[in-house]
Amino acid sequence: MDAPNFKFVLLFCFLHHFGFAISSFNETDTIAINQIFQDGNLLISKDKNFALGFFSPGTSTYRYLGIWYHKLPLKTVLWVANRNHPINGSSGILSIDQFGNNLVLYTNPSLKVTVWSTNVSVQALNHTRCTAQILDSGNLILVQDETILWQSFDYPTDTLIQGMKLGFDLKTGIHRFLTAWKSPDDPATGDYSARVNPTGSPQVLFYKGTNYYWRSIPWPLRSYVDAINYSFVYTEDEIHLSYFVADTSAIVRAYLDYSGINRLQAWHEQQGKWNEFWSAPKYQCDSYGHCGNNGKCDPDQVNRRFECDCLPGFEPKNPRAWHSLRDGSGGCIRKRIESSSLCGNGEGFLKVPHVKLPDTSVAVWVDMDMSPIACEEECRRNCSCSAYASIDIVANGTRTGCLAWYGELMDTVNLVEEGYDLYVRVDAIELDAKTLKPKGLLGLKKVLVVSVGSTWLVVVCFAYLWLRKKRKRVNRKLLNAISGSSRNEVGDHRNRVDVVLFSLGALVAATNNFSPANRLGQGGFGIVYKGQLSNGLEVAVKKLSHGSGHGVEEFKNEVTLIAKLQHKNLVKLLGCCIEGEEPILIYEYMPNRSLDSFLFDETRKLCLDWRKRLDIIIGIARGILYLHHDSRLKIIHRDLKPSNILLDAALNPKISDFGMARMFEGDQIQERTKRIAGTYGYMSPEYVAFGKFSVKSDVFSYGVILLEIISGEKNNGFLQEDSLSLIDHVWQLWKEDRAMEIIDSSINESCSCDEVLRCIQIGLLCVQENAMHRPTMLDVVVMLNSNTTLPSPTQPAFSYRKVCSDFSSPRREGSCSKNELTITKFVGR
Repeated sequence: MDAPNFKFVLLFCFLHHFGFAISSFNETDTIAINQIFQDGNLLISKDKNFALGFFSPGTSTYRYLGIWYHKLPLKTVLWVANRNHPINGSSGILSIDQFGNNLVLYTNPSLKVTVWSTNVSVQALNHTRCTAQILDSGNLILVQDETILWQSFDYPTDTLIQGMKLGFDLKTGIHRFLTAWKSPDDPATGDYSARVNPTGSPQVLFYKGTNYYWRSIPWPLRSYVDAINYSFVYTEDEIHLSYFVADTSAIVRAYLDYSGINRLQAWHEQQGKWNEFWSAPKYQCDSYGHCGNNGKCDPDQVNRRFECDCLPGFEPKNPRAWHSLRDGSGGCIRKRIESSSLCGNGEGFLKVPHVKLPDTSVAVWVDMDMSPIACEEECRRNCSCSAYASIDIVANGTRTGCLAWYGELMDTVNLVEEGYDLYVRVDAIELDAKTLKPKGLLGLKKVLVVSVGSTWLVVVCFAYLWLRKKRKRVNRKLLNAISGSSRNEVGDHRNRVDVVLFSLGALVAATNNFSPANRLGQGGFGIVYKGQLSNGLEVAVKKLSHGSGHGVEEFKNEVTLIAKLQHKNLVKLLGCCIEGEEPILIYEYMPNRSLDSFLFDETRKLCLDWRKRLDIIIGIARGILYLHHDSRLKIIHRDLKPSNILLDAALNPKISDFGMARMFEGDQIQERTKRIAGTYGYMSPEYVAFGKFSVKSDVFSYGVILLEIISGEKNNGFLQEDSLSLIDHVWQLWKEDRAMEIIDSSINESCSCDEVLRCIQIGLLCVQENAMHRPTMLDVVVMLNSNTTLPSPTQPAFSYRKVCSDFSSPRREGSCSKNELTITKFVGR
């Protein structure tokens, strides 16, 4: 028997053994159970718009399973299944597996090697088997009882077509993003990707590796191509971008090519080719941050003069590089050092017309229905608001909203046709610069001449001036540390932040000279006072305590982190003060103080019924998710506990106290420290024992908080029967199917047993001893907002009965210590 016939017999025997039926798949759009789809077959959608089959790209001889436009003479692939796992030869077989649950791509039939699978975890219901179908939309779906279990639209490669979404499904945890091919001959994952950034006001960011290189116009978009309509959905369940074409007969695609260019193309029937009507990046000004912080790029000035300019109120940080070298990457800084002149001192806003609005990851929605006048007033009231824009929410300006920026203004570009007007905050002098007349030396300065008649007075004066100069140097050093502008540090200009500086006198007046009557409480940083600014705004004033063990680094850490964070479940930093001996932070005032003041108070806990507690549980999770899934940095809080969860007037949770927080680079997983700082009972075992912390450390702390919210009991000092901690007690009850016994008696009547048990299970998953077994916060948010089946929790940390901790110190054979940990460097909060 010759080789080709032998291969056919081998394939036939394999298919017969596993119960497959051979089908020609002529004019069909469906794969059923026991059917095989092999190289050479085509699955064609009902109206013959799209086809599924095997192909070899460019000059490659490898085979891939993909979807392409069936009616076009030019094969244009829009989706690839096994992009990183090519098949050598024509041995590929696609089928529904023997359990009827998944679509599986095999190669080498005799060995049954899996190359790709839909990897659906649900089991077949009522023994109903799945079918796979290619739709006329170009979507390949796996269906069971009319329920879509999987679809290719959720896993795009390099192309976005009508009906596809780019962004997040927060209920399922699916993240849809584009990744370019490696080359025209290799569809493997390339260096470039396009992802929706959910931080602030949503926008699409384009990456080379982990670095931005281009940014879309932020939502809401102004359509710059009349034929295309864009939709940006932004809810608590979904954040995504999609588009549709007004002309239903038109074939349009958006794709990210292997060189990193985002292209919009339409098929021209007569010419038989794709015509490109838009692409980016294209010009110098398209490069992200081309003119640095607070700079503006003008594409029309390229090749005529320097394309960079500073926004109103700013000047080049490095004039030589700016003017001589034509390098604007260093950006711009405020013209005047006295930043306090921007708050309540006659400041205003100057218009920068028709621009691509700055990076909105530091912007927040003030209101979705607000007039331009009200938008300006809202920004003016908040001293940390650096700019605002009134934007169209509904077409033709029938309704406008307000977008405000806090911190640096990055990546502003002139766009004459599609741009919005940006209003930048400037001081009174800058505002009136065009109308002011020179007043001469006497109009600017008053000279005081003092006649000194004794030597001791001269000495006192010199001593006073020396001390004042020394204090200014210390304050300048601290200010440089906060702004990241120290000459001894080399940092990414995108990480610099603008911080509003309050005068000590203003805070003394606001707090009635830090009166004990205004004292709100005391944390690890120091004492917190309630204050009222001259404009009537109530604030929380946090004053560094000399005995707190915290210093300039912690102060710098908290300021630089919170100033860049904007989320409804994070406390908002309004500014700081570096005058006097003690640095001070100024926050938005939380009238209901912290979660622990409600949770562990027998009277106030009655205000927290089950629905409100569940809202707090979900709100805290969303806040931590924001910290962990920031587009460029992961932020590890390291000190999550109820006293650091503040409650606003509506009892909505806001995470506070970032003195111990750390930033991780995009690909960094774990870090180690010799200084163990935090609160016992909320710290994960790997952090307590070895100083190792990661996002899973915060997950552990969150799990403890969740169990405390349900039980109304503190994990620290919990003693009941032979349980040494709340975690241990819950674990023992869970194993005995008695978990409902931990519920706080004050919510017995308002709670849902199913919801409570689900939350208890999520809490136990978060406090598992092995950090690898704990879910991510994205997993937690999905589990809290869906009814998906949860995994069973394993042994929690700090459960001392029956099991000794893996990380405990060496013990004698046959002994089992309840607690053999020694914390050598512990800082109480």
